[in-house]
Amino acid sequence: MPKICALCISEKKGTQKHAKESVEVVKGFGLLNDAHAGNWHRQVSLLSKDSVEEFEKIKEGLKIPEGAFGENILIKGLDFDKIKVGTVLVSGDVRLQVTQIGKECHKGCSIRNSLGDCIMPREGVFARVLHGGVLKRGDDISVEFYTPYKLGIITVSDKGSRGERLDESGDEIERIFSERGFKISARTIIPDDREIISETIKNFTDKLKLNLVLTTGGTGFSPRDNTPEATLDVLEKNVPGIAESMRLYSSKFTDKAMLSRAVSGIRKSSLIINLPGSLKAVRENIKAFEGPLIHGLDILNEKAKDCGGK
Repeated sequence: MPKICALCISEKKGTQKHAKESVEVVKGFGLLNDAHAGNWHRQVSLLSKDSVEEFEKIKEGLKIPEGAFGENILIKGLDFDKIKVGTVLVSGDVRLQVTQIGKECHKGCSIRNSLGDCIMPREGVFARVLHGGVLKRGDDISVEFYTPYKLGIITVSDKGSRGERLDESGDEIERIFSERGFKISARTIIPDDREIISETIKNFTDKLKLNLVLTTGGTGFSPRDNTPEATLDVLEKNVPGIAESMRLYSSKFTDKAMLSRAVSGIRKSSLIINLPGSLKAVRENIKAFEGPLIHGLDILNEKAKDCGGK
């Protein structure tokens, strides 16, 4: 049985985490008194003790202090390679749901600056707290693997549908969401035709019953950009916050983000989101909503009850 071999917090951001014998884990927040806890998707960070030990061997026996990589929970004996977004980790009363695998190091990462490498970007796991409780060093921890959400990708492009353009954005969407544990259940390239777009979305939601449908392309000002109108034709509920967040996030990089007409919403039990057509914009827009995405899908599929923490 995998075990918790270290529990670490830091009371202030920018300071190295230090080990505690026990910690209180708060639902919808993280570890009590940890500066990185809060109402966001990376409430708790986890790392494999086995990976740390391997890193120490590579560095010729250098001893890495607990918490040095910024981890809250260090776990021995758990196969982190099998963990996907949505997986639930259970220890006593505490339940943590994985929301992200890996992240970029911040500029002041002391491990990377001193040793030239850091394993957190590759192997760090981040989670939100579904149920709180107390964790102690030496506690057992187990994994509840889940049925992955099904994703459909619709690339809207006249040239792409005629084989005159490579579907790089569709490829990137598939890569990103496969890494996050989604099952790519359907993918197609269609022309910028309003009726064809609407019927394809309906097929993905009504017949294939996909949990998430992502379109790419057709969200701009061109006379042939029909994706938002086609999507609105079939939506049953509007979810404007997702599209608004994408525009807001992208505006950090370009003022042209305001020209996006993308929409997002729900049909049946499927969430539908319009993404831009460009490869760079696809990456940016996904970052805008990937944090709360799993929680939203959980609610839509009646796996979670609410969005608020106590």
